[in-house]
This record gives sequence, C-alpha cells and structure tokens, in this order.
Amino acid sequence: MEEQHIFIIGSKGIPAKYGGFETFVENLTAKRVNKNIKYHVACMGKDNNEFEHNDAKCFNVNVPNIGPAKAVYYDLMALRKCIKDIKSNNITKGIVYILACRIGPFIGHYKKKLSKMGIKLYVNPDGHEWKRAKWNTFIKKYWKLSEKLMVKHADLLICDSINIEKYIKEDYKKYNPNTTFIAYGSDVSKSTIKDDDKKLLDWYKEKKTTAKNYYLVVGRFVPENNYETMITEYMKSNTEKDFVLITNIEQNKFYESLKEKTNFDNDKRIKFVGTVYDQELLKKIRENAYGYIHGHEVGGTNPSLLEALATTDLNLLLDVGFNKEVGQDGAMYWNKNDGNLSSLINESDNISTIEMENYSNKAKKRIKEEYSWDKIIEKYEKALEVR
Repeated sequence: MEEQHIFIIGSKGIPAKYGGFETFVENLTAKRVNKNIKYHVACMGKDNNEFEHNDAKCFNVNVPNIGPAKAVYYDLMALRKCIKDIKSNNITKGIVYILACRIGPFIGHYKKKLSKMGIKLYVNPDGHEWKRAKWNTFIKKYWKLSEKLMVKHADLLICDSINIEKYIKEDYKKYNPNTTFIAYGSDVSKSTIKDDDKKLLDWYKEKKTTAKNYYLVVGRFVPENNYETMITEYMKSNTEKDFVLITNIEQNKFYESLKEKTNFDNDKRIKFVGTVYDQELLKKIRENAYGYIHGHEVGGTNPSLLEALATTDLNLLLDVGFNKEVGQDGAMYWNKNDGNLSSLINESDNISTIEMENYSNKAKKRIKEEYSWDKIIEKYEKALEVR
C-alpha cells in the first residue's frame, strides 16, 4: 500500500515544549495508529537541519526575527520546503495541513502548484485571530483577509470547535467551504506527583499558598483572556483563598497598566507566580486547586480549558459559546457584568462536597468521552486518509 504523506505547517515544531498546536502535533505523531501515514513536520529552528522524532520527518526552518511578520515568513518558507520535497521525492498522494490562517494572501499561488502535483490543502482555521486585542487595525485587517483566502482555497477545513465550524460556514458561505469538526485533545491521566512530593511542597512554600486553598488560572497574559475582569472581580469577592496566576508577565505592558489601574499588588490574595514548565508539576497544581477560573473568549477549543476540566474539580468559565460547548453542565458560568464573577466566587466558596464532586465527575466524564487524545487521533487519521 502506498505511503500517505502528511506535511504539517504552522506549529513551532516538535518535540513540543509548550503551546496548543505543538502539543497537538506531538500527540498526533506519537500516538499514530495507521502505520501507512508518514508525517513531515515543519519546526522553527536556528538552522535548516532535518531530524526524526516520533517516526516523523522533521525539518527546521531558520526564520529571522522580524516581529509579527515572522510567523507569516515561517509558514511560507515551510510551505516552499514541502513543495520542494514533494517534487524531489515524486510524491503523488499527500496532504499539506496548515495550522492557522496566516498566509492567505499568498496561498492561491501555492494552491495551484499543489493541485498540479495532486496534493490536497487542508487548513485548521484556529480561532478568531483578527479579534485579538494585541493587534493594531492594520494587522487585524490582514488576519481577516488572510482567513478569508485560506478558507477560499482549502480542500478541507478541520475546525477544532463546533462554534468555529459554524462561523466558517456562515461567514464564508459564498465559497461553500468543505468543513469537518475534530476537537483538540486532552490528557486524562492523573499527575505522577504525590501530595507529599518535595518539589510540590517547595513550590507551595515559595509561592506562599497551600493545596485546595487557591483558585487558579493558566494562560497567556493578554487582554482578550479577560484578566482585568477576573482580577477586579476577585478583589471584590469575600474569599480568603489565593488567586494564583501561572503566566509570563516579564516585560508585559498590559501587566504594568493593569497594576496601575487596579492596584492588585495591594491585595495579598492575588499571586502572579510565573510559569511552570514541568508538566507533571503543573498537572498536580491544577488537581490541587480549589477552583479554576477561565476567561478566554477568542478562539476555538482552548487547550488550557480542556486541561482544567480534566484535572480541577470546580471550573468557573466565561459564558461564551466556545467554553459552554466544551464544559456543558460540568462547570459554573460567569459574565462580564459588574459583580457577577465576584458573587460566583463567593457562592463557590460555600459549595457542598457533594456538589463539588458532581461538577468534577461531569467535567472529567465529558473530557474522557469527547476529548481524549486516542479518540481525537482516530478521527484525524480518518480525515487525513488520502482518497
């Protein structure tokens, strides 16, 4: 049987150190069942070397540091390299799968080349990149145009959220897009770290908090994740528990302006603790949180939300379609109205053990049944079968 070649562009590469797309590609290649699939993965590197990882052929793309355009340049260079490899190896059955819609204005030209070689173009439209608060008007317009052109030229759009699929079908119906929904996956195993592990206890001691005595948030410190609402509402609440924020705030202008605006540094409960790269330790910190607060409102299925539902007993989610689609009745929901989240935090503090267990069981059942990596890989391998 002829090998099926799948070229993946748009993640920073594997082995995955962090990031949603990177973790996805790591799992897709590591948990491969169909041995007939050969993955080729573009990686952002400091050289142009090639190497094997998870039986996938990985190739580095050395990209100059040119600001926001770096990701666009990286995708284009990776796509050129894929086309070159397809030609030189006479590959006639294959798919180029591009994660996110960064190179729309250029894709028509490359789509013609791929079609001539009999290669399909698949795209993961990701979330609403053009809505992100960090971009200026020009960049937002670029992202929206880019998304439109990627949708127009894709043979298949794999959406990781039902809400994103619905949006693509409605907003771009003139292109009659061919779409499918395959969620992002999550690890459902418990942390290997025990409650009395020195590493964990030292972390708690250093951050001046204790197990089951903190609400947690993990994610990038950017405005569209609603940190301002979460922090101001937390400060209004009566809880005596800490609010532990695992996020990178070094040289972050948003952090400085928020500190000035809210004076959160005067509230000893608000604890910015930096990042945690040890995945087992992070999982244990999630498991030991009293509750998780999730404020993402831009994007598809958010990896940190899946991780929270798989690990933390009680989850307080911003009430938007993306989050409700995933959490369903396994979580509590808040909106951005003044006093809404603070009263939910007060309510959560007094929740009964039975109610807490009920939320926890429903959330974990939801992740196991719909978002486990094994299930996601099975769906992907069907979608990536070259017909």
